[in-house]
Amino acid sequence: MFEMDHVAICTRDIPGTVDYYVKNFGAEVLYADKTWAFLRIGQGKLALVTPEQHPAHVALRVDLATLAAAAEKAGKPIDKHRDGTQGIYLEDPAGNVIELICYPAGETVYGGAGNSVSKTL
Repeated sequence: MFEMDHVAICTRDIPGTVDYYVKNFGAEVLYADKTWAFLRIGQGKLALVTPEQHPAHVALRVDLATLAAAAEKAGKPIDKHRDGTQGIYLEDPAGNVIELICYPAGETVYGGAGNSVSKTL
């Protein structure tokens, strides 16, 4: 099953952009470091990424079996991210980037599903 997880946009100023979304939209910081931040805004999540680290993308949450099958089909290795999530990046026919992301139980900084605050700038 595929579930909308987050949208990621690029910025060269992670701390400043985090501050903007917190002050203007009441964002909750789930994770942040110098090159990447993960915010909750209402029912949705927004990732702030540097262009050198990640492409702008839409992320769909999947379970580990779905991720493994998609990675095999695409011929891509599964990436293990610094927050404990795992995923792969794909492109749709128009060249838009899609991340398939999995939150393995007990392995992420989010306490299972990306819901709790972890680390801030």
